[in-house]
Amino acid sequence: MVCPLSNESLKRPEMKASVEQHTVDRVCHYLEEELGLEHLQVKLKEHYITDEKLQSLTADDLKNMGIENHKDHLKILNTIKMVLQIKDSPKVFNDSVHGHMEFHPLLVKIIDTPQFQRLRYIKQLGGAYFVYPGASHNRFEHSLGVGYLAGELAQALKTKHDNEGENLIDEKDILSVQIAGLCHDLGHGPFSHMFESVCPKKKVKCISTDHEQISIEMFDYLVEENGLKPLMKLYGLCDPDLIFIKEMIHSEDKHGNWPHEGRGEDKSFLYEIVANKTNGVDVDKFDYFARDCHHLGMQNNFDYRRFLKFARVCEAEDGKKHICIRDKEVYNMYDFFHTRYCLHRRAYQHRVNKAIEIMIRDALSKVKDIKIEGFEKTLLESIDDMAAYTKLTDCLLQVILFSTDDNLKEAKEIIERIFSRDLYVFLGETLVVESKVCKNIFNVTINYGMKERNPIETMYFYTKSDPQKAVKLPKEQVSHLLPDTFSETFIRVYCKKSLQPDEKKRLENWCKENIFEPLQVIFTSRLLNLVEI
Repeated sequence: MVCPLSNESLKRPEMKASVEQHTVDRVCHYLEEELGLEHLQVKLKEHYITDEKLQSLTADDLKNMGIENHKDHLKILNTIKMVLQIKDSPKVFNDSVHGHMEFHPLLVKIIDTPQFQRLRYIKQLGGAYFVYPGASHNRFEHSLGVGYLAGELAQALKTKHDNEGENLIDEKDILSVQIAGLCHDLGHGPFSHMFESVCPKKKVKCISTDHEQISIEMFDYLVEENGLKPLMKLYGLCDPDLIFIKEMIHSEDKHGNWPHEGRGEDKSFLYEIVANKTNGVDVDKFDYFARDCHHLGMQNNFDYRRFLKFARVCEAEDGKKHICIRDKEVYNMYDFFHTRYCLHRRAYQHRVNKAIEIMIRDALSKVKDIKIEGFEKTLLESIDDMAAYTKLTDCLLQVILFSTDDNLKEAKEIIERIFSRDLYVFLGETLVVESKVCKNIFNVTINYGMKERNPIETMYFYTKSDPQKAVKLPKEQVSHLLPDTFSETFIRVYCKKSLQPDEKKRLENWCKENIFEPLQVIFTSRLLNLVEI
């Protein structure tokens, strides 16, 4: 236990050691030159903190010196660790899916921030918890899992190629990949993806999703607010590494042959670990397939551990290096994409789950421009202010539910219906071909991850006889029993009230007139409030 320094012990001693003063000067210089905190280094010099006292300095000591701001405390203490090369030990987390996961001390520092801890209060599957009692897991544990698996895959590739005399990956690469995996979902709002339809971020480009862009902004805010740059420097990370981390979370299309700045084209495969834009096979899905199936009580047919064993880096026909998998694992990869489809069909797009999420969306849409008591800004304003966004979690529902503000009355009534199970009425669903989808009807498409394409055609494999060569595996060479269609569109209809017999009859007649045969699902835009799933 470190005892706080008293005011007496902070007074300048009679003799000063040049070595000690040199160390203190280095701390002060970094605070002033790198962080722009001249007022802090003045405080340290005024109290003449020696090298010995520097190592045991605490937040209470800094308060005694007149430094009150918690953010300044973090910057000073982390700078001291950097200058004195004080490195913490890794920590082990026991996870229900992956078992014992060891985390680098820098990752632990990121985890122990308010911006990351916020993910404890955002459900991984949004409204699915109202349908599947086991789906109580949050973005917090998913992010831990992705950070862990990102490190496992990077380390597996490094070990395999180091043994073959190829130095493709260094320790900075692995640490950067782990941080990207850990922070990839920082930008999720209340009830995850559903919030993006309520409060879309205007500045976001069409190629990205809102939460990816906000994740980058939240990451920058997390690093700055918690004074983590000195610690990152301590562990060898510099500005290009921070750019690399953010590019792995989300990168925009740029003109030129190579769009990235954080790493060169010789390390193109690293961008396929956390969020793979080439074929969708990444550790993000490895974790949420396993975790969601575990909590939903469903079977996960994809074994990511085999992928880790058989993955390697090969140069492909496009001249870039890609993560490739052994050709015999092609069936495991078909299971991967089919698992994605099954989770969407049976859980993510479950009819009751979507009814509840539509109700939550309707409730939040009614209050998005209202400043709710306890929040600094409106929901729409918060998406551009990370300090305000940090306070947005699933708890927002309870705040509205227990509020006495008349401005929240309509939203409150909808939420009360959810908790009393008075849900929007599901009228049914039907599969349709694209040409039969009416313009005024919302539809949903479920696929294997690459729209109408077979995603396996975008993957690279290698053979036992030639492990250095990346090859494609046409479906005809795999099996004749594989699917020919990889995408389907269906219509689902909900009504905000129960229908009377005469309304149902008019609804059925309308459907016949609008191409759709008498089906399981029938609806009319005049009688019902149509909602998108």
